[in-house]
Amino acid sequence: MLSRLRLAKDLLIPVVAGLCLLAAAILPRVANFEGSGLLVGSLLLVAYLVTGVGPTIRGATLALKGRFDIDFLMALAAIGAAAIGEFMDGALLLFLFALGHSLEHYAMGQARRAISALASLAPRRVRIRRHGAELDVPVDDVLPGELAIVRPGERVGVDGRVARGASAIDQSPITGESMPVEKGVGDEVFAGTLNGDGAIEVEVTRAAADSTMARMIRLVEEAQSQKSRVQRAADRFTRIYVPCVLVAVVLTALLPPTLGWIEPADGLGPWSISMLRAISLLVGASPCALAISTPAAVLAGVAQAARSGVLIKGGAHLESLALVRVVALDKTGTITLGRPQVTVVTAFEGADETQLVSLAAALEQRSNHPLARAIVAEAARRGASVPEVRDLVDVRGKGVTGVVDGSVVRAGALRFFEGTRGGAGATASQGADATGSQGAGGDAIPPAVRQAAAALERAACTVVVVSRDDRFVGAIGLRDEPRTEAASAMARLARMGIDPIVMLTGDNEVVARAIAAEVGIREVRAALLPEDKIAAVAALAKSHRAVAMVGDGVNDAPALAAATVGVAMGGGGADVALEAADVALMRSDLGRLPFAISLGRAARRIVLQNVAVSMGMVAALIPLAILGWLPVTLAVILHEGSTVAVV
Repeated sequence: MLSRLRLAKDLLIPVVAGLCLLAAAILPRVANFEGSGLLVGSLLLVAYLVTGVGPTIRGATLALKGRFDIDFLMALAAIGAAAIGEFMDGALLLFLFALGHSLEHYAMGQARRAISALASLAPRRVRIRRHGAELDVPVDDVLPGELAIVRPGERVGVDGRVARGASAIDQSPITGESMPVEKGVGDEVFAGTLNGDGAIEVEVTRAAADSTMARMIRLVEEAQSQKSRVQRAADRFTRIYVPCVLVAVVLTALLPPTLGWIEPADGLGPWSISMLRAISLLVGASPCALAISTPAAVLAGVAQAARSGVLIKGGAHLESLALVRVVALDKTGTITLGRPQVTVVTAFEGADETQLVSLAAALEQRSNHPLARAIVAEAARRGASVPEVRDLVDVRGKGVTGVVDGSVVRAGALRFFEGTRGGAGATASQGADATGSQGAGGDAIPPAVRQAAAALERAACTVVVVSRDDRFVGAIGLRDEPRTEAASAMARLARMGIDPIVMLTGDNEVVARAIAAEVGIREVRAALLPEDKIAAVAALAKSHRAVAMVGDGVNDAPALAAATVGVAMGGGGADVALEAADVALMRSDLGRLPFAISLGRAARRIVLQNVAVSMGMVAALIPLAILGWLPVTLAVILHEGSTVAVV
């Protein structure tokens, strides 16, 4: 409501001034009565006051602080026109200046309203079950852990997980998905989304102030205050340029008549002619269009991205997307779905598959890694009992060791067992410090184990080898399917000139290359630890200047921070994705990545066009004004016309 009132006020000012100007221009031609001159003067005075008071106050306030801006220049030009009797020209200047500002505010307001309208989607009140009764309470009073009841056709008021029921949910306000998504028990839902035909009960996981939508709105509001590099450069230029214009205007007004360079003409004396030239210069040299050329385009781009399920956290990041020429992507959870499943269980001599899965699940049951969850799920599917584990040691990026029923059990990639003192049967304590190097110790791995692992890797499976004491128990193959849109997204990036596209993964190289081949990625760097990914991103940035790193926002956070643009697979609101990355793909849809880069390029192209139009017009008007070839009225029309064109 406030934004609409502000817009109505912004538009009312130029409308009133325009009507007064029109009446003042027409009246002398259609009526000649006593007092008509006074009426025309009164109309021009109203136009002056309506459009001139605001810029004069704002400009004078900043001028007293030693800062001269565009408002000050416009007010000074209008006062100068009035001083030499050119009231119509001064009123026309202020009218067009006000009209340009109104259009600017309208364009900016449209972008802001597109974001703030999201807030109105989430209900202010929700129905919850408390102490056995259903209560209608304000959404701010709902606590995590409570049950919210969402009836068919209602909007979901809270972030949470479905505890009972099933329905199709329209998630377009959060993720940009065009089709409703089926949700059942355990699935996550978000405040502001629209429930379909089913009734569901939702266990609240976040307070209203921390909901995905609330955080999106806060982040976009912060983005509005983060200026792009072009905008910061324009601001610095304006701070130096405006005082220079003022000096040039004073010299243009004083020097020519003082030195006798101007002859009287058209009934005007040298001083009047010089003043008119100075006013034309003041109008023509004012960088109005430059001041609004960047923020309008950037804010429109950020708003458009948010409506399409891409959260860009500031104009600087939107501009950086335009500069990206190389993209690095994590594999698990980024190129693939991040939901690996056990596809092959190979038990070695003397063991069975159930025992193998049981031992692996014992070590992995406390981990949140996708591979660990898949192994635990496979144990549950087989009905295998999972024994207790103690002395658990996790070697990052390689594997895990623990003691199960008095035996040392190890599970991990094949490299976890290479160079280990004692081969497969190394102690748990040795596992933490004796698994990092390859060397002669690799001979402790029997050829049969290597052959089994190689066969699984050729099938694009990630291999987890399991050992117990002094013998290998078996190998588990897990496959994580590529996202359905991954291949088309990589093809679009290639057509956009993104080269190279690089996969950075901690997985085995054979597996990584198999997945890369499926989605059309030619360059693969595998078996990387998190610090290796940082080094890889830094090397790409050094050789290609701007690099985008795409990851799941958790394990890849350091690499995301090292990239020119960190892009997180938001997955509908992962905390790290929303708060750590520069850009978040809210639907975890790789197809949004080419869109985001294209949007950045379009925004940058429009910004550069705007800068060229605004400064090109200024460059043309300045010499014309100084030479006296630019009447004030034409200067006003051309200058303010460029401002309207930029908007």
